[in-house]
Amino acid sequence: MKSICSGWIGRMFWVVGLCVTLSTRADLASLFTNLNATRPPGRPRLPCILFIQCDSLGYLDLSCYGQTNFATPNLDHLASLGLLFTNYDASGTGRSDSQAAFLTGHNPANAASALSAGNPTIAQVLKSHGYHTGLIGEWDFGSSGTGNTPWEKGFDEFAGYFTPEDAENYYADFMWRYAPNTVLNTNTRTFETYVGREPLMANLGGAHGVYIPDLYTKAAQNFIHNNSPDAANHYRPFFLWLSYPTPRPNQNEARRTGNGVQVPSDAPYSDEPWPQAEKNKAAMIARLDADIGTIISAIGKMRQSNNVAVFFTSASVPQKTGGLDPSFFPSVVSTNDVRLPLLAWWPQHFPAGRVSAYHSSPADFLPTAAELGFIDTLTNLAGTSLVSVLYGQTLTNQATPN
Repeated sequence: MKSICSGWIGRMFWVVGLCVTLSTRADLASLFTNLNATRPPGRPRLPCILFIQCDSLGYLDLSCYGQTNFATPNLDHLASLGLLFTNYDASGTGRSDSQAAFLTGHNPANAASALSAGNPTIAQVLKSHGYHTGLIGEWDFGSSGTGNTPWEKGFDEFAGYFTPEDAENYYADFMWRYAPNTVLNTNTRTFETYVGREPLMANLGGAHGVYIPDLYTKAAQNFIHNNSPDAANHYRPFFLWLSYPTPRPNQNEARRTGNGVQVPSDAPYSDEPWPQAEKNKAAMIARLDADIGTIISAIGKMRQSNNVAVFFTSASVPQKTGGLDPSFFPSVVSTNDVRLPLLAWWPQHFPAGRVSAYHSSPADFLPTAAELGFIDTLTNLAGTSLVSVLYGQTLTNQATPN
């Protein structure tokens, strides 16, 4: 009798289990209604964007553009693996207007006023769509208390300077920083934002212990390392604007000594029969080229090469100032030529080894970044997206170089 009851009870639990299983499957089927149909399109992984900008670097200052007096192998390699533009210019404007056009997507002639008028910046646009944003370098549009600081214009992190005079001092003894959640409040046991002017002890008293572009390169490596998309940050993309002063002369140093081109050493051009300022410039560009190589290598070590779209350009054309003469090497094709170098690199996305004569300007970067980030293009912008050009589609416009 006992074995009969046990068998009956066992069969009862089997039936109940089967019913529960079927019920669960029915519930799952009602939740996942697309199991036996076409899957919905997945959301594309947003690319990280790295915009590297130097200053006063001429169209012919890179060997990939024709410079024969000195070499820029890392930038040449970048060009060979990406796209080289031959008709990019800042419309003859100065550095601040060029940078404001980059930030706002408006024409250089009115970009500075457009920035203060409250138009969204490239950082604000990308941040509002999930990007972590950073600026390393010069910001000419307002310091603390103005309402126009980098962190009030969309940058989550900032390290650099608020005036041209400070930014072009290659041995400055301080640097401004905005760093959220980095200072521990021992009373509340919470991390707070650091905003302030950090002293650089190695440069105090006029010492030349730390070269500022070296700090920028290290800061860029740290930013890339800390913010590369991974499971921990839910594959959040980053946008970094890295703005070197190189090879712009330090005007205060030029007034003091006649040579404003500050560099730790003029090697490997020490023995060249050039004016000292020109040897310094060549050495400075060589250091910049090495810095770019270091940053690209850092991206590779993080296994992010296929996930970071990199742009490299200059903010303004070279000027006859600080002991330099743009015609010495030369740096420009002619005195009225306002073209600047522009390289774009994104392995497995931008076809390699191409040259484009498509006319472009700083105002094109905001719509370009927006399209790369799958963001609806903003209206009333002077700039147009370069994404079609970057992906290898044949486009032309009427502008031609001088």
